[in-house]
Amino acid sequence: MACDGGGKEEEEGPRAAASATAALAVAAARARMRAVRPPRPRSRRGLGVRHPFKPCRFLAAVKKMASARVREAGEATLVAALAAAQKESERESEEVPDVHGGWKSEDGSLNCGYSSIRGRRESMEDFYDIRSSRIDDKQINFFGVFDGHGGTRAAAYLKKHLFENLIKHPAFVDDTRSAISEVFKKTDEDFLDDVEGNIQVGSTASTAVLVDHHLYVANVGDSRAVISKAGKAIALSDDHKPNRSDEQKRIEDAGGVVTWSGTWRVGGILAMSRAFGNHLLKRFVVADPEIQDQEIDGELEFLILASDGLWDVVSNEHAVAFVTDEDSPEAAARKLTEIAFRRGSTDNITCIVVEFRHDNMTDSSPTPAK
Repeated sequence: MACDGGGKEEEEGPRAAASATAALAVAAARARMRAVRPPRPRSRRGLGVRHPFKPCRFLAAVKKMASARVREAGEATLVAALAAAQKESERESEEVPDVHGGWKSEDGSLNCGYSSIRGRRESMEDFYDIRSSRIDDKQINFFGVFDGHGGTRAAAYLKKHLFENLIKHPAFVDDTRSAISEVFKKTDEDFLDDVEGNIQVGSTASTAVLVDHHLYVANVGDSRAVISKAGKAIALSDDHKPNRSDEQKRIEDAGGVVTWSGTWRVGGILAMSRAFGNHLLKRFVVADPEIQDQEIDGELEFLILASDGLWDVVSNEHAVAFVTDEDSPEAAARKLTEIAFRRGSTDNITCIVVEFRHDNMTDSSPTPAK
């Protein structure tokens, strides 16, 4: 029995050795695999590793939010467009509040209409004046449009004093042009003394003075006078804008500057080159009027005086055409202000229309003061 047992042990010895060698080989192989494999992170969250499907979900969410915003923007745009259309429709149908009326000379030679509206401005700074008087044997008629800026004081002052100062001038009848020029500058000086330290307030002046059958148009600023002569529109004034070549040269020669700030402005402040008032800019913004005169003959049909609230949106030719289509100067003046408003004028709008009735132009007779 001892011999049989010894043989079995000798037979199992090599098998055990082989198994151990194989086990060692497997363990070595696993060790080599672990050595070449990168370490597994303990926490994906800590290392900022994202789930492979998270970017897709994130992009989908972004697209959904963007679509919602685009839809909201589209709805808002549509609502705004509808509101604008509704507002425009209401504006077209709304009644324009204005002051309007008419005046006739006692002898019937002049028929006048006027209209003045605040428009889209918060305050009304336009004024107008219509007066009639008599000096010796001369019939005097005066028409004026005054467009204030920085307040109403300058325009109101001109309405009250300009015509009175004119007829008081000793040379008014004999040398009307010189009298107008002197009175305009003197009235400006008086106003500056009256307002003392106010450096902003000012006004334009577009005026027409009729001495019997002679017409004088005097202008300071960017209001305008236009006549219809034989059916043709003729401007009797040239707007005093800072970028007008002669006006710009005059301002720069006086030491001023003309700069662009939404529009051309003197010193970057005032959008006109001549005006009453404006103490701060008085060295450059003068009140010297430009004057044109002519005899009133059979071809002169009517005169239009208006603030730039009209001329900003209505041409000279269109204004004359609109007046021609109306039955009376009063209706024509009101029509002009309404058209300017409908066309989007953002300023106060004031105009005077004077019709010359040549069949009634005989020797002038006294007319009560307006």
